[in-house]
Amino acid sequence: MISNHLLFKLASGEVFGPDQPVALKLLGSERSFQALEGVAMELEDSLFPLLREVSIGIDPYEVFQDVEWALLIGAKPRGPGMERADLLDLNGQIFVEQGKALNAVASHNVKVIVVGNPCNTNALICLKNAPNIPAKNFHALTRLDENRAKCQLALKAGVFYDKVSNVTIWGNHSTTQVPDFLNARINSLPVKEVIKDHKWLEEEFTELIQKRGGLLIKKWGRSSAASTAMSIADAIKSLVTPTPEGDWFSSAVYTNGNPYGIAEDLVFSMPCRSKGDGDYELVKDIQFDDYLRKRIKKSEAELLAEKRCVAHLTGQGIAVCDLPEDTMLPGEM
Repeated sequence: MISNHLLFKLASGEVFGPDQPVALKLLGSERSFQALEGVAMELEDSLFPLLREVSIGIDPYEVFQDVEWALLIGAKPRGPGMERADLLDLNGQIFVEQGKALNAVASHNVKVIVVGNPCNTNALICLKNAPNIPAKNFHALTRLDENRAKCQLALKAGVFYDKVSNVTIWGNHSTTQVPDFLNARINSLPVKEVIKDHKWLEEEFTELIQKRGGLLIKKWGRSSAASTAMSIADAIKSLVTPTPEGDWFSSAVYTNGNPYGIAEDLVFSMPCRSKGDGDYELVKDIQFDDYLRKRIKKSEAELLAEKRCVAHLTGQGIAVCDLPEDTMLPGEM
């Protein structure tokens, strides 16, 4: 469902721009091959002027040949009776295979955005299996969380969404994620100067964003698709267009060399800026207080625990899974 919404945005020129031709290579499975054929037919029949090619396949070593952007959307949800460690292992193996295929045949400067959950840890697995591709080129999607945070801040302040800027999601795409209102701005003013109800910010707002996906599943009967596709498009556009002066965007990226004291060798959502060349840099002028640091550490601890669970998939030893079973995995929220 996410792909069905996203593909037509990519083909239309909305994401990469009105002058950039696009070739779409769609990777599926034997079970989904007929659906791939169907969506390829619809894309062809839409007569997008910029769409030069639609090809489909089930072998990543063929589909990923020379790709410049890889959007890894599919992953398996946890089924009844499945342990957290089992799901991490099962989904991790998908991203071992895809990482190896990208490493072998993709452009060596390919940009990779992992959407399939748990996306942070899947992105780490993928990059560890693609040593020829710069680790900096791997992203896990937290833009939907940023968009959700901007929406709720705008609603609370009674302003349009475009008046909210400098919003960061820190950490894991899970219920430990940290929507940062300390550094966020509304009409160029600090959020805490505009929204005087600081208790709402610390308690209701934070929990609202952390649990927004779970509430949507409860209401809608399935996880978000259209808004996820929109956020993938936003994430790409943030890398291919220059970041507005003074602003930034959220993406979960490799932590090595980060200026915030976050543990290295993780994929962790942080504030980024781009010159529009597909690359990014981390924002250095960030404020921290005890509230923010405490919550960032909690998300960091969760990602370190997930990393220990998949050590056998990243070439870092034997898996030791100490995740509590009574909490939700990313993607169940």
